[in-house]
Amino acid sequence: MSYNIDLSGRVALVTGASSGLGAQFARTLAKAGAGVVLAARRIERLKTLRAELEAEGGDAHVVTLDVTDNDSIKAAVAHAETEMGTIDILVNNSGVSTTQKLIDVSPEDYDYVMDTNTRGAFFVAQEVGKRMIARSRGAAPGTFIGGRIVNVASMAGLRVLGQIGVYAMSKAAVIHMTRAMALEWGRFGINVNALCPGYIDTEINHHHWQTEAGHKLMQMLPRKRVGQPQDLDVVLMMLCANQSHFINGAVISADDGYGV
Repeated sequence: MSYNIDLSGRVALVTGASSGLGAQFARTLAKAGAGVVLAARRIERLKTLRAELEAEGGDAHVVTLDVTDNDSIKAAVAHAETEMGTIDILVNNSGVSTTQKLIDVSPEDYDYVMDTNTRGAFFVAQEVGKRMIARSRGAAPGTFIGGRIVNVASMAGLRVLGQIGVYAMSKAAVIHMTRAMALEWGRFGINVNALCPGYIDTEINHHHWQTEAGHKLMQMLPRKRVGQPQDLDVVLMMLCANQSHFINGAVISADDGYGV
């Protein structure tokens, strides 16, 4: 017996879709049949990804989004719904980090991380959540009542890691934010969950795993390896599936056992 998750007819907004995990999330959702709205600041990268998805038979649209700018958030969500229809799935993925000791963190460093990872994630989810709630109340059109919001946090939000303390703080806030949203919005059929990846090999950090420091870190991991973006596909699909109506407020680690 086989089991298939079909997202045909659903519209998914993926933030931070220009590279890394966001791009992979978009590919996975498109393969499952969802229409995907690709959102980020690097618009040319998004256009390249859109062409890739369309060449494989997917349906994709591109919007410019700066999650640190509330006007940009509102405009991007409105544009997405005008072009693709009401948003049923949000993958709240935009994120940045710095590597430094806490005593070296400047106000600018702090704001850089918190404005994107925590503030940005909150107001993107809020803007999409308002529209999902309006549909649930019958105050806005839409065939799918409720929705799925996946906030991409990190194992660092559950276990503090050295040299990225502010990043860990920002992702811990995202985890608590997820639970608060799940509590308030669950009665509208909106499921809000957090995905906490471990060390994943992406284009941003790929060079690090080839260095002596990278190899040393890898030897400290439970199975002495880092993950690939596609290793998160199964968790993402579970959280976005129509059938996942009983999963709400969950914080799911996908870290190869590092947090054990």
